[in-house]
Amino acid sequence: MKKNAQSIIPDKQRLAPGLLIAALIALWQLVSVSGLVPAFMLPSPLAVVKALRADISLLGRDLLVTLSEAIIGLVLAIVAAFIIAIIMDSNALLNRAVFPLLLFTQTVPAIAIAPLLVLWMGYGIAPKVALIFLTCFFPVTVGLIGAFAQTDKEAVQLLRSMGASQWQIYAYLKLPGAMPAFFAGLRIAASYSIVGAVIAEWLGGNAGLGVYMTRVRKSYSFDKMFAVILLTAALSLALIKLVVFIQKKSLPWQEED
Repeated sequence: MKKNAQSIIPDKQRLAPGLLIAALIALWQLVSVSGLVPAFMLPSPLAVVKALRADISLLGRDLLVTLSEAIIGLVLAIVAAFIIAIIMDSNALLNRAVFPLLLFTQTVPAIAIAPLLVLWMGYGIAPKVALIFLTCFFPVTVGLIGAFAQTDKEAVQLLRSMGASQWQIYAYLKLPGAMPAFFAGLRIAASYSIVGAVIAEWLGGNAGLGVYMTRVRKSYSFDKMFAVILLTAALSLALIKLVVFIQKKSLPWQEED
């Protein structure tokens, strides 16, 4: 009986988010059809689904453009994060000098720097990838730097006494220990990557979900606006789920949440 009761609790925990989302959608539908809010300001969920189905082919092409930009920028941010974190961890003076610059990059709003990137790099993919890179590398870098700093000092001294090189210390001790923090930062960066791509596309581009969003906003097609917002949110959630899946496969010894 105890085992059956314990197996029911996780099922309820998994159902809870779905039930809450269903309740919110039902409330949204009721507000939309009640006339409290004009239909052009708050289209009903059914109208949003119809708009999504009507433009699914166009949205599919734009989604692929945005996703490709996000993945390229995210991969470059991950590579840069590892390089910067290892360099800063190896040199305390450089760490103190560079860390304020890393913080400064996060104080500048993305919506403010995006026009400059378009001005410098044109309307191609380069400014989108650059903005995604600037948005994503910070959480991954900070997570790695913090994890490296918390490495057991006695374990490091033990490896050094056994003749291990600096790269061997990273390979066998620091990098494996930093993986949970890396994936935590990567989940944040994955969601930022889609947002960064859409913001960059707002300000200049020929395709992508941000370009589609700008076009339907100018035509006051708010049902299509809601559709692309939901699609963007779903894409961000899908990337986060992919990161969680990769983490579980890469770190099978960790306990499941």
